Amino acid sequence: MEAEQATKMSINAEEAKPHQPAKKPNHIKLFLLLLNCVLLTVGQVAGPLLSRMYFLHGGKKRWLSAWTVTAGFPILIFPIAISYQAAKSSRPKGSRFFLTRWLFCASLLLGLVLGFNSYLYSFGTAFLPVSVNSLVSSSQLAFTAVFAFIIVRQRFTHYSINAVVLMTFGSIILGFHMDKDVPKGEPLTKYVLGFFMTIGAACFHGLFMTLLEYTQNKAGVPITFDIVMQVQFVISMSSTLFCTLPMIINKDFETLGEEAAQFGLGEGKYYMILILATVALQIMIIGSLGVVLSSSSLFAGIITALLVPVQQVFAVITLREGFNAEKGMALALCLWGFASHLYGGYKAKKQPKCNQEDELSQVHKEEGHV
Repeated sequence: MEAEQATKMSINAEEAKPHQPAKKPNHIKLFLLLLNCVLLTVGQVAGPLLSRMYFLHGGKKRWLSAWTVTAGFPILIFPIAISYQAAKSSRPKGSRFFLTRWLFCASLLLGLVLGFNSYLYSFGTAFLPVSVNSLVSSSQLAFTAVFAFIIVRQRFTHYSINAVVLMTFGSIILGFHMDKDVPKGEPLTKYVLGFFMTIGAACFHGLFMTLLEYTQNKAGVPITFDIVMQVQFVISMSSTLFCTLPMIINKDFETLGEEAAQFGLGEGKYYMILILATVALQIMIIGSLGVVLSSSSLFAGIITALLVPVQQVFAVITLREGFNAEKGMALALCLWGFASHLYGGYKAKKQPKCNQEDELSQVHKEEGHV
């Protein structure tokens, strides 16, 4: 009798436990990470080139350029709706589909940070060649490392410090030779403004990525594919609304047709470039946020830095930009910093295994002595 009662009590206790959602299998997590890396790559290479093309041929609206970074967010409605319909029948009890209040409010605030960051970034797109802009923007890895150390307590090794120093020197080299890269007909003051605004954008981007990782850590719910898509939607929507208000004040929407008529490549290509830039940049944002939520802010920064050489090649081929010795030196320092940071991460992952093996060998030695 006592045994039967104990069995019933254990069964009741198991039923009373809240349902724990199953962890996402490693192969699915890896697939989503690779997919987001591909989206980030496509968007980061194509987006800045199209945005720069807009400014090169007569575009002057910087808030419009910032607006295009996230204005493609409605495309996220389709995967969210499909996922919701699919989850109706398969979702286990106790799991949630929609964002918590914390995630929703945090995503709104993150969107404001992203909107301001996009505006700073638009100065670099307007006044700097893509090859210079991408090199200066790569310093966001250094800012991400610093903010990750302060906010999410990510360990700061001497490899990380080395990467920060190298990338900082790369930006300094470009800064000392600004006069060589100034596009024809553009004042040096605008180039200098674009240079420092891009550094500011890199700083805010590093802060944004780290705050996103912090939000993920404090979410209190499993970060599923559905949650990731909704977080991306709210962040992009908030950023777009942030950029829309100044556009209304400046009457950018009202004068859009006038700027299109004066565009160097023609009115049709004006709208085509803006639409393609919006799609490419939204893909970049989806990939970037997805990498952070699937991995970490530092890994997203590393991927961004790794894409700098690819951006350089496409800028030289498509926009006929020059590539001088200073850019080559800055690129070498950027890649060196990236390699240092990557090796540091490898060593950090390997260290616990070595320590565990040392502890086991020490235990065996002590048992042998006994």
